[in-house]
Amino acid sequence: MSSKISGIDSAQIASVGAGRPVQRSQDAVSGGANSDVSKDGSENVQITGAARNLADLEQKVRDLPAVNAERVSQLQTAIEQGTYTVRPQHIADQLMSLERALGKLPDTESGASGE
Repeated sequence: MSSKISGIDSAQIASVGAGRPVQRSQDAVSGGANSDVSKDGSENVQITGAARNLADLEQKVRDLPAVNAERVSQLQTAIEQGTYTVRPQHIADQLMSLERALGKLPDTESGASGE
């Protein structure tokens, strides 16, 4: 069973690089993407610098810890000491900021649907 977020089926979306190593070569003339067909008929695809940077960023995000243990400890101490303050206006502002950012994303349902 897969979950849908904003109409996107996560089972249909592969992450950049999909956990596979990326061949890091470029066309020496244009610096862009290049595709060569080998003698056996298979294609060797070379990615652009932007795609390479995106794959590098994705790997850096994967390498980050899922939980910031130091921040959790700070919050736990503040709660235990009774010094943690909930700021509803700040929470509302951050939620609205997130909503605005998500609203700027392209509509993926009208784009490539994998059909």
